[in-house]
Amino acid sequence: MTASTQVRAAHGPRRRAPATGPALTRARRDPVLRVFAESADLALRNLLHLRRTPALLITSLVEPVVYAALIGYVFGDSLGGPAYRSYLVGGLLAQTVAFTTTYTTVGLARDLEQGMVDRFRALPISRVSLLFGRTTSDLATCAASVAVTTTCGLLMGWRAHTGPFEVAAGFLLALLFSFAMSWIGVFVALIAPNTQVAGSLGLIWLFPATFVSSAFVSGSSLPGPLSTLAAWNPITSLAGALRHFFGNPPPPGFQVPHDWPARHPALYTAACSALLIAVFVTLSTWRHRTRTSH
Repeated sequence: MTASTQVRAAHGPRRRAPATGPALTRARRDPVLRVFAESADLALRNLLHLRRTPALLITSLVEPVVYAALIGYVFGDSLGGPAYRSYLVGGLLAQTVAFTTTYTTVGLARDLEQGMVDRFRALPISRVSLLFGRTTSDLATCAASVAVTTTCGLLMGWRAHTGPFEVAAGFLLALLFSFAMSWIGVFVALIAPNTQVAGSLGLIWLFPATFVSSAFVSGSSLPGPLSTLAAWNPITSLAGALRHFFGNPPPPGFQVPHDWPARHPALYTAACSALLIAVFVTLSTWRHRTRTSH
């Protein structure tokens, strides 16, 4: 074999490899479409992984039942009975989608701690796809939790009094807010040193954010600055938007706020969701790069 033949033999396979069909398709794929495809694959991986760790899924499905029974029946009779329980469903749904962030935080923190993210880094996939895959799979889990919460509401006597388009718009807005909140969970997981700390950090701010709102009581009845915080809390606006879309007025005696978010709850919730996504996608991508670059 001549020297030129040896050179061609050495370099030939390396030149021919990109000509294969799948490799050529991936190389020519639009970067945005590539991120979507990779995110979908990783989201499916996360959903399939739930079979090995079903406790997190079971918790996300049982938790709405506990809150519905506790708030709807333990406190509900003293706050308005059946009228309050119908009003409550919008707040329960807002709380359910807000708590998506904890599942995102724990799930991503576990992947980081077990080295799963480091193994993915060896593959030719985008960094942001890893994060979008997590938030997308958790959006599917949240949809199941929303279905459980809605079923609890129906069992408590709640009914929507508007058309199907208004009801669908309400659920879509809730899922949009859930997706936005899950990006906060991504950032918390990336700054936490381990899964245990991530779980604590994911809850320590979420309970005040949920209960200093109009999810379960009128925010106008809260004292001093808490009333202002509740008025501009996006969880308040989401609960108000859902009640508007479902046609569930407040029970008699409830103070109705008249702040700008209360008068435009759907618009304010959508704007807050877009802002949260823009800010925390940027922060999470930066933090993921700095955490995995060494």
